[in-house]
Amino acid sequence: MRSAWKHVYEGLDIAKIASAKDREQLELKLTTPLPFTLENLAEVFGAYLLDPRFHILKGLAECFCDLDPAYKSHSRVRIGVAGLPKRIIVNYATGWNSWGRKRVEDTLNALAVYRGEPRYNYRQFEDMLGEAKKRGESDFNGGRIKAFQNGNAHLIFDKHGLLDINRALAEFYGEVLPDAPSETEARRPSTEVARDLQFYPTPRKAAKTVIDALHLSGGETILEPSCGDGQIMDMLADWHNDPNERRYRYPVIVTGVEYDAGRAAQARAKGHHVMTANFLQVAPDLRFDVVVMNPPFYGQHYKKHLDHALKFLRPGGRLACILPASAYYDHGNTVGEWHDLPVGSFSESGTNIPTGFCIKHIPG
Repeated sequence: MRSAWKHVYEGLDIAKIASAKDREQLELKLTTPLPFTLENLAEVFGAYLLDPRFHILKGLAECFCDLDPAYKSHSRVRIGVAGLPKRIIVNYATGWNSWGRKRVEDTLNALAVYRGEPRYNYRQFEDMLGEAKKRGESDFNGGRIKAFQNGNAHLIFDKHGLLDINRALAEFYGEVLPDAPSETEARRPSTEVARDLQFYPTPRKAAKTVIDALHLSGGETILEPSCGDGQIMDMLADWHNDPNERRYRYPVIVTGVEYDAGRAAQARAKGHHVMTANFLQVAPDLRFDVVVMNPPFYGQHYKKHLDHALKFLRPGGRLACILPASAYYDHGNTVGEWHDLPVGSFSESGTNIPTGFCIKHIPG
């Protein structure tokens, strides 16, 4: 059965579409494959065939987000942008089978695939890295590798390489969000909610990651501002029914706030307790143990929501907030303990901008 799956994997050229991280997961799946049926083939390989461009761009984004935090900020991924690095420093790049060596290989291959060029084969990559170690540097299509005696390497991109990288990342992330309000918007009251704010519901996988990081014990009172149609609330309602949890867990008590009346009604129809209101105008109430939220990604509008949410936590409470990765780039650890979400975590909701979440604890 493994040989049949491998034959399809190679026949469909999945290795030329899937990102480096996806290829590792696929190879692991193929060691103990599912039954060889059309339904399982579609489940494992279908997404790569339906939208190969997305996966090629995702592979490049994963590489550059791993290599330099500047590429995690959608607000700074622009063609010709000042301050975007022309070089990337990779630790342990020349060590045998090291993390750095793998990242260099993945990055050069991702750039090649985006350009429609073949991947570097094993011999080509080894010769390129060997020359860099021996002579101090070697060329690749898009720049050069400069190697150092401590095992580190610099990937230095020429103008054509940097242009292609910026074009690819700008295409993947999209011109979705303005970085600052316009002059007209800046004059609005600070509590007013713009009607054109994009709504990006939280995918179940991302919601589960955030909820797991809160380490709930059961019985907590939880507030979800900007709850939308209740997707995070759905996960919280099901939290105590986790089939992998052997002991009984007390349910949590969740209250939502949502500005859009239609989405608030959708959440209530599922049995959730939701207040229809502009969260920024709701008076603080220090009665909640936990706040979990996915505020608007627009510009830095999220910061107002995060700061206001902290006013609802009792001593010893904690907050989990999903944010665009630019929040960490702009504010550092002041937003809380930061965790990246995988590249493309919000793709099903209509945006590819890099995201993460912060955890913030209130002193007891």
